[in-house]
This record gives sequence, C-alpha cells and structure tokens, in this order.
Amino acid sequence: MRKLVILVAVAVAAVAFGRGRLVGAAHSDVARVQRVVDGDTIVVRLDGRTERVRYIGMDTPESVKPGTPVQCYAKAAARENRRLVTGREVRLVADAEARDRYGRLLAYVYRADDGVFVNAELVRRGYARLLTIPPNVAHAVELRRLATAARRAGRGLWSRC
Repeated sequence: MRKLVILVAVAVAAVAFGRGRLVGAAHSDVARVQRVVDGDTIVVRLDGRTERVRYIGMDTPESVKPGTPVQCYAKAAARENRRLVTGREVRLVADAEARDRYGRLLAYVYRADDGVFVNAELVRRGYARLLTIPPNVAHAVELRRLATAARRAGRGLWSRC
C-alpha cells in the first residue's frame, strides 16, 4: 500500500511540476554551473538568479559541512563532480519536492550537451552512496542498482573507505 501511495504522489508531482520543470525556475530548467560546492551540490545561474542545487537520490562524503571533518573520499567526489559539470549547461529535473529544508533546489542533473545523468554517473563510479528520501523516488530503482554494482565491484569509495 505504501508503494502505491508513493507512486501516486510521484505521478501527481510530475504533472504539477510541469513534466520535470522546477517550481520557481520561471519555466526554464536549463542552468549554467558556476561552481561545484562538493560531490553532491552545485551553484548554478538559473533565470538570472544564483541557486544552490542538491542532487537527488545520492550522497557523497562531506568535505565542506561546518563542524564535520573532511570524510574519506570527499575530495575525490568533489573533484569528479567538478570534472563532470563545471562551466557547463545542465538540465535540472525536479521530483516531488522542489527544495530541501536548507532552501536548495533538489534536482536530477543532466549535462545539456550530451544528456549524461550526473547523479547516476557519480553513483556508478563509486563517488556517491544511494540516498533515497521519499517522496523523491523517481530514479530510486536505477540508482540502487548502480550503487549495488559499484559496491560489489569495489569502485571508488567502496574500496577506500
């Protein structure tokens, strides 16, 4: 029953968000990456505003969290995220919730020029762990499969931390 409720919520949210467009994004979901904060957060220029974007469905070790020491593989994850997106245009696709409790946009991030799904790429290569927070579950199954394969293969943080 719970799965049905989650699926219905995701479907309703997809319609409400205009087929993946971010609420508050002035009907635009393409942004330019200005800076990479860490492995799972970027700063983008979107419709004339600067916005922090937190990747949905994954989590990387902490490297800039106040009061938290730099965690194992955090710098490598941030470096890989920079390699994937710095200075590039990205397509931001929302799920059920537009923002987190810190005011950051929540998004699945795709490179605009070639469609690479950045969230999935970081998980697949072992730079990130799975982090599923309902109701943002549109890619949970895919990301779970990628995380399991990365862990089994000992890729990235799975062999070093």
